[in-house]
This record gives sequence, structure tokens and C-alpha cells, in this order.
Amino acid sequence: MKTPLEKSLRQRALEYLGKREYSSAELGQKLKAYADENDDIPALLEDFKAKGWLSDTRFTEQIVNVRQSKFGSAKIAHELRGKGVADHLIADAIEQVKDNELTNATEVWRKKFKTGPNSREEWAKQARFLQGRGFGFDLIKKVLNAAETEEND
Repeated sequence: MKTPLEKSLRQRALEYLGKREYSSAELGQKLKAYADENDDIPALLEDFKAKGWLSDTRFTEQIVNVRQSKFGSAKIAHELRGKGVADHLIADAIEQVKDNELTNATEVWRKKFKTGPNSREEWAKQARFLQGRGFGFDLIKKVLNAAETEEND
């Protein structure tokens, strides 16, 4: 039995959701630390979903909107998988990210490097940077080759 000063699981979940969006798997993990054997976390999460307070779709959209200007589709997909988002939501999100991925990769590259690579070592360094941000190799080649072309013009 909880004392009057202890928060209920429901209160705690509402406080978490009041601060930011969570995936249902992520919120469930957070609540496990505070749950008693009597608490039914899956039922609480289903109740929140039914009321529209918890939505994996909304969480996915929020992550994509925040991350796509800095990261590529691979890194965003990896983060969403880590948060327990369903594969079909990840696939939809990645389609959305890929629409503007070349532009985003170019902007990320431009903020960091300003000028195109002038040696193989510099090309590799810039490619590794973009790869670390989750951009695919085909996209990296397009960005860096376009930068080299601009330099030579």
C-alpha cells in the first residue's frame, strides 16, 4: 500500500507525458522502477492510448521532426527501434525522412566543413562524419562530389 506522500503510477506516468512524448515501450520501462506487484502497467498504457494521451505515432512524428535536420535515416531508424517503436511506424518515418535527406545531409556537411575535400584523407574524414550522422554511402558520395564540383567551378 502506498503512503499518502508516494505518487501513484498513474500520476507518475502523467508527469512524464507532461514533459515530452514517450513511446509506450519507453514509458512502460520508466514505470517499472516504481511498480508494485499489484500494478498493471500494460493496462495503464492501454488506458492512456485509448484516451489519446500516449501515441507511438505522435512520438515517432516528433522524433522525426526534431532529428531529421541533424541526422540521416539510418540513425533515426536506430533510435526509434531502441525506443520500442513498431516496424511499420519506423518504415513510414524513414520514407518521410528520405524525401529531404539530400538537402539535410548537405546542410549538416556545410555547417561542419564549409569547403569540399581536397585530398583522399579529407574526403574520408568528411565521409566518416556524415556516416556517423546516419547518412547512407550513396548520399555521402552525392554530397561530397557536389562539394568538389562547386570547388572546381
